[in-house]
Amino acid sequence: MNIQDLIRPTIKALKPYSSARDEFQGVTADMVFLDANENPFENGVNRYPDPQQGALKAILSKTKGLPTNQILFGNGSDEVLDLIFRAFCEPNQDNVVILPPTYGMYEVLANLNAIGIKKVNLDAEFQPEVGAVLNAADENSKLLFICSPNNPSGNSFNTEAIERLVSNFKGIVVVDEAYIDFSNEASWISKLDTYPNLIVAQTLSKAYGMAGIRLGICYASTEIITVLNTIKPPYNINELTQKKAIELLNIKDLASNQIKDILTQRSALISELESVSYVSKIYPSDANFVLVKVDDATKRYNQLIEKGIVIRNRTTQPGCDNTLRLTVGTPQENKILIDTLKSI
Repeated sequence: MNIQDLIRPTIKALKPYSSARDEFQGVTADMVFLDANENPFENGVNRYPDPQQGALKAILSKTKGLPTNQILFGNGSDEVLDLIFRAFCEPNQDNVVILPPTYGMYEVLANLNAIGIKKVNLDAEFQPEVGAVLNAADENSKLLFICSPNNPSGNSFNTEAIERLVSNFKGIVVVDEAYIDFSNEASWISKLDTYPNLIVAQTLSKAYGMAGIRLGICYASTEIITVLNTIKPPYNINELTQKKAIELLNIKDLASNQIKDILTQRSALISELESVSYVSKIYPSDANFVLVKVDDATKRYNQLIEKGIVIRNRTTQPGCDNTLRLTVGTPQENKILIDTLKSI
């Protein structure tokens, strides 16, 4: 597969904006910077941030075993996904394939960028119908979005099914791994060298507890990362976000210990849910949430709201009739949830 054939002609011809910090990168403490029209009075944020986030990329490069030129950061995963749309999809001409029920921003971003949408629903076990997906794609299908572990169902997709899709889809395949840290499945990052059309999206919002700083991550070939760097805003990751991410990533075992606690609480939550009379099904979860089927999702959702507990009602999603999505909280929060579920 020739990735260059998939890139929009206008993007290939684009000359990227060159910021002051792109043009001069030899930063040392004793230099005088008068190049970027910054306010010279030091307050910690008066200077523009590193446009390539070198220090932060170095940490993830070591953790993930990938060179920094295969990593791109976005202002949340949504910016990463939007950049992918802009790089590969021609407005009012191309289309993307999504697998409902799935993360809702794929459809929002497609509509925002005037890109067609082909929907191929997951089967009853929330697994992709490989044949149907490949049959739905046409010559203008540029992107396929695979969310695994999937939101809102919580399960991981069959590895063989994903392999078949990545091998046979004629465009870019984006595997969204926002919840991969809660799963026993291996990340598809290890397959980047095998599949040139593969992009893996991850985030620091979930397992790493940094939803508030908005930092999404894209892992791909150097060829794809180069294209996305060409079109990203020059300073898309602000200074405070970079500093906070570096600070928390450098705290040894912080994320791994919290992940262990969440997994322990997930098991305890599932065990308690089995004794809630109106819960008819608990779906397998590789994420930090559990999807459950109840007698009347809207009724139960409203009852919980009245008790001061906010969850997600997913009953409008394909294959999710009368389902509620419950995020795993702290032990105290989970106890409040279970006690309330049993009392209503």
